[in-house]
Amino acid sequence: MAFAALALGSCTTEPQPQPLNIDNQLTSEEISAAQFTPEVMWKMGRLASASLSPDASKALYAITRYNMAENRGLSQIYVRDMATGNEVALTDNTSNNNDPQWSADGSKIYFTSNRSGSMQLWQMAADGSSAKQITNVEGGIEGYGVAATGDKMFYVKKVHAADTKSSDRHKDMDKSKARIYDDLMARHWDYWDEGDYSHIFVADLTADGVNNDKDIIGEKSAWDAPLAPYFDTAEIAWSNDGKKLAYTCKPLTGAAYAVSTDSDIFIYNTEDGSTLNINKIKTNAGMRIMEFVGYDRYPVWSPDDKQLAFCSMATPGYESDKDRLFVYDIASQQHTDLSLDFDHSATNVIWKDSKTLYFLSPIEGTQQVCKVSTDNAKVEVITSGDHDIASMSIAGDKCLTTLMTISRDKELYDVNLVDGKLTQISNINAHVYDNVKMGKVEKRWIKTTDGKQMLTWVILPPNFDPAKKYPTLLYCEGGPQSVVSQGWSYRWNFQLMASQGYVVVAPNRRGCPSFGSEWREQISGDYSGQNIQDYLAAIDEVAKEPWCDKEHLGCVGASYGGYSVYYLAGNHDNRFKAFISHCGIFNFESMYGETEELFFINHDYGGNYWDKSNAIAQRSYANSPHKFVQKWNTPILIITGEFDFRIPYTQSLQAFTAARLMGVDARLVEFENEAHQVFKPQNSMVWNREFFGWLDKYLKK
Repeated sequence: MAFAALALGSCTTEPQPQPLNIDNQLTSEEISAAQFTPEVMWKMGRLASASLSPDASKALYAITRYNMAENRGLSQIYVRDMATGNEVALTDNTSNNNDPQWSADGSKIYFTSNRSGSMQLWQMAADGSSAKQITNVEGGIEGYGVAATGDKMFYVKKVHAADTKSSDRHKDMDKSKARIYDDLMARHWDYWDEGDYSHIFVADLTADGVNNDKDIIGEKSAWDAPLAPYFDTAEIAWSNDGKKLAYTCKPLTGAAYAVSTDSDIFIYNTEDGSTLNINKIKTNAGMRIMEFVGYDRYPVWSPDDKQLAFCSMATPGYESDKDRLFVYDIASQQHTDLSLDFDHSATNVIWKDSKTLYFLSPIEGTQQVCKVSTDNAKVEVITSGDHDIASMSIAGDKCLTTLMTISRDKELYDVNLVDGKLTQISNINAHVYDNVKMGKVEKRWIKTTDGKQMLTWVILPPNFDPAKKYPTLLYCEGGPQSVVSQGWSYRWNFQLMASQGYVVVAPNRRGCPSFGSEWREQISGDYSGQNIQDYLAAIDEVAKEPWCDKEHLGCVGASYGGYSVYYLAGNHDNRFKAFISHCGIFNFESMYGETEELFFINHDYGGNYWDKSNAIAQRSYANSPHKFVQKWNTPILIITGEFDFRIPYTQSLQAFTAARLMGVDARLVEFENEAHQVFKPQNSMVWNREFFGWLDKYLKK
């Protein structure tokens, strides 16, 4: 069906948002204790990405804060004067307000808000006055973008493109709860496929509102744009003249969708309604100009609209391949790889002018600002230091970033694009940092069993005393191709672990990006191999320290890290006295039949379990953690979410059953309203209580 915007004067039955009381000041007891606790952590404000006004005089951003008793949070929009540092809240706590964006001339701010019931697009003056609703789309919108010309916009919303429910197919059985599928994927990430997909709508934006809405994906197209499961509107970009919209899409269905990462960049022309796939262009002779068979995402137009930059992965079915930085020339239809001689990924790409691009890249356990020119494709790393730059905005010669470390959540920083100097310009969580003590973070390079050097972060407890003995935790990273960086986490927070009296050992074992392609790619097909030895090399090296209580070592991790915990539980030579696995893979064979994005395990396991001729795959399945349960002898806490369809909760149930039948002390914590991660405030508090309660019970005896 086509969804036209409704008249703003029409009545609505949407529930009205409830104000949220936010009082996140620390109590006198918390200040006196000076300890970083889960309760203190949930009193922190969470900064989203920030953007500079076109004249670079102001910064625009949203901050989310939570109320634990109400089990919910709320986002408010702020503007900061870059010269004076004066910060003004443009919205209050009566509704959720997100994704603020400047108009091209800086006179207006667009944002999404649920103040009228559902999430809709609003606009206000740059000082926060004259707020008015722009869209009134049935069911609300999931994202938006306004063209620089101000006369067009896109929005993203769900459309019903396929019949998968009994009530769709059997109209006389409207109370039936059956779902009916003839092909993959029946479910994805944390939701069942009920025939609803995110589509991009292009519309005219006038003084009277939005009209001439058009679903440019196609009303019966049973796929998502932007891509599931993250639905990131950064995958969509207006040309500067407002005539073309570039977007990411993977127009596949069924089993083909489940085994493929082949997304492409499409350009929709608003003038004639045509669509061009720039990654599947052929010559007049019918030959492909260049093969693009992996993920192609995040298009960004050059200022003159003559070029389109985008990120591209070369390997089909490999979701963690190097993100190359390509530029597509509109006139010649030629593609150029600007990162050919740069062995790291490119993200958050920004054109400064029609020849110069800036981007972020993970490099040796950090994330830095980089620069490249279309003239020579030579990448220059601009910033340095032990930090993660999470987002970046450039206006003129000014660069605004959000920066975080293991010890501090995101804050606003100014970056000098000439020398890379960083200057902090916000202190959103001063009320926390000024009143609690954080532990020292050590950067170590540890020799692996095959003679390589591995970056390992070691986080010490606050008030560390080298004359004392400390229980020590080996942290196993998820992914498996994700970096153990200087990022701050509200789920697996190293400083939170250290504040409870634990030393944390966090190695960038084989498979972790930011150390080159060879290091990242080695883990695929070798889950039980070198990366496990990397883990043990890290904990064994730290265990040599006189302050390490090597009789009380623990091992914790989630996702791939949860798999690592299960595997080590049967292969640790009695090193560890306690394990914690969150949403880990336990049984490789059942995992293959239970998960949804089959491209992931096809690549990382090496293939399916029934292909006996596939030596790599058969080695993977032969080393599944469930085949070592007979050696389990150490207490284990197992945590999972009922809506986790990536690593289904049944994996955790299998592990818990095996542990108890083996007579191992075990506990299962299952969240009925969480998926692969735990996000809800009170669930997080329960998670932390169970997590530290388990560690304290077995490692602080």
